[in-house]
This record gives sequence, structure tokens and C-alpha cells, in this order.
Amino acid sequence: MTDAHPDQRGQLTVSETTVAGIRVVALRGELDHTTRDIARRALAPAADGTTPRTVADLTRLTFMDSAGINALIAAYRASADAQGWLRVAGAQPTVLRVLQLVGIDALIPCLPTVRDALES
Repeated sequence: MTDAHPDQRGQLTVSETTVAGIRVVALRGELDHTTRDIARRALAPAADGTTPRTVADLTRLTFMDSAGINALIAAYRASADAQGWLRVAGAQPTVLRVLQLVGIDALIPCLPTVRDALES
């Protein structure tokens, strides 16, 4: 799955893979009010009920505002409702700081690497 919007300010690109039954959703670019719906769709658990475990790979996410926080909270709740989980991996210092300021890191595990998120 890839969803890019190069004509919009604040481009966000999404790609998805599955590793040992765990979805890894990589977000690249900026996550703000113009791209939040893309992130929400990408991070939502699969409609067929499979793979309710998701790692949000933020390694290449360069900016996130409150719309991104809301997208992560929605994904967390949807995953929990589906008896799964959401983990955040690889958040850059500026993005991690936003997560820490609002306390998301206390709700959603934030790990330094995708490998750590997959193994924990």
C-alpha cells in the first residue's frame, strides 16, 4: 500500500509490510491536518479482522502536529477494540518530543527501532 500526495503541502507517503503477522506501517513526510486522513486509514486495523497488531514506523516522519496525535490515538483505540495493539517505532527527536509532551508515550509503547517494536 502506498499513498502519496505530492501536490499537497505537507506530503505524506505510506507503505505497509507484514513481518511475522505484524503489520508495519511506515509513514514518511509530514503528518498534519492535511494528511491525517491518510494516516488514519493506514493505521486502522484491517477490516477483515486479521493482523490487529501494528507497528507505526515513524523513522522518516519529519513533522507531526495534534492531527497526528489524534490519528495515533484513533489507531490505538481501534487496535485495542480488535484485541490487538499499536506500537510506535523510530520516532525522530522532534516527533518523539511531541509524543512525550502530550503523554502518548505512556499510552502507546514508543520504541527506538522497528526491530525493538516487533520483538517486544
